[in-house]
Amino acid sequence: MLGASVSSIVSLLSKDFVKMVFIAILIAAPIVWWATNKWLQDFAYKIDVNWVPFTLGGTIGILAALLTVSYQALKAAKTNPVDSLRDE
Repeated sequence: MLGASVSSIVSLLSKDFVKMVFIAILIAAPIVWWATNKWLQDFAYKIDVNWVPFTLGGTIGILAALLTVSYQALKAAKTNPVDSLRDE
């Protein structure tokens, strides 16, 4: 059998998208932490923002990207290329 396996196609595509989501989280988390602290300073009862919501949100974002991209890559890898060529 010629070509890449389904698992290698899925892992290649998923790895690239997860990297992009991880970089976006690394950029967004400090900005959101700063904005949240700035906003919460004006309240009478002050609280400290900890790292748990950022970790949970980042984990959910990475899992959502991983599941979505893996599903689409798996669907694309299992299709027959001849069917795509017939449509075009």
